[in-house]
Amino acid sequence: MEGTQAMKGLIDSTLREGGQMVGVQFSLAEKLAIATQLDRLGIEEIELGVATSLDGDLPGLLAGCRAARTRARLALWCRCRAEDIAVAARLRPDVLSLSIPASDLHITKKLGKSRGWILGAVNHSLHLSQELGIGFISLGLEDATRADPAFLLEIVNTAAAAGVDRIRLADTVGVATPAELARRVTTLKKNFAVEVGVHCHNDFGMATANSLAALEAGADWADVTVLGVGERAGNARLEEVAGFLALRRHRNYRVSHFRELGDLIGRLTGQSISPHHPLLGEKIFYCESGLHLQGLNAAPETYEPYEPEQVGAQRRLFYGAKIGKSELLRHLAKAGSQPPPGQLDSLLQLIRAGISPRDLPMEKDEFAGLLAKSI
Repeated sequence: MEGTQAMKGLIDSTLREGGQMVGVQFSLAEKLAIATQLDRLGIEEIELGVATSLDGDLPGLLAGCRAARTRARLALWCRCRAEDIAVAARLRPDVLSLSIPASDLHITKKLGKSRGWILGAVNHSLHLSQELGIGFISLGLEDATRADPAFLLEIVNTAAAAGVDRIRLADTVGVATPAELARRVTTLKKNFAVEVGVHCHNDFGMATANSLAALEAGADWADVTVLGVGERAGNARLEEVAGFLALRRHRNYRVSHFRELGDLIGRLTGQSISPHHPLLGEKIFYCESGLHLQGLNAAPETYEPYEPEQVGAQRRLFYGAKIGKSELLRHLAKAGSQPPPGQLDSLLQLIRAGISPRDLPMEKDEFAGLLAKSI
């Protein structure tokens, strides 16, 4: 069985990671709209924000999601600090995602602490969360992919002994490869009876590949954000990860809603969606190459991984200077014409010369008109 078939789901962190982008500030109404669309799409868990008394929207956001009967689990991210855990406990999220550094770089340079302090904080924070009645507790290990593997296992062992429900490995600066992250996941799944999740950043453009590799290796969860919004180069893109899982692994994510959700996040974060953006771009099913036109006209699946209509896109075929002999012959035959023997090359050159390189290629009807004038 494919590893992705046994996964428990995706965690969307658009409201937390996306909200951390420079210049981005979602209103409460916008947060509710985003959460509603994520739930409609079929995302299993939504990370609503950071548990802190400074975020006055959190009570209204949780209440609004519950009033809307959101099916996704509602999660809050939280530092391993007693005052923040207390805030989270009052809000009663379905999931509390605690976070603590795992690499010596972060432990010493950022926190000015020791490995022993980390282990103590993990143990104390988990027990406190349980005492305050939080039902499902995840522990995120920041910078896990640059952490000493032996110490990483020591943290997980401490957390497992304290009753953690999920371990979340963060590739905080996007430096892992798919194989490296898969090995980390495999080790945890082999040695600990806890759920495993991954949180991948896209600094080297591998966040989607890393997330899918982790899921294939047995990870239960992977974090995503719409359009990959997040710090620096962002995170694993929801539309790519969920799109692959839905269209290639038959997970029940409603890909027909991707475009509307992508447009919303693009507008709210000031991002334009490239015409060739995977699964969302306007031109991802446009084609002009002669070889591809030949295949698409014979059987669209030769050059399409899924049907355009599934993601609200449209197939458009263009004819111009890149047309090949086979496609030209097909058009001639359809028009009831056949070039004299040995004249196909000259006709092909004539057709190509009749289309200025500066002009846009033609769609079928316009090209047929040009062809009729040339024969």
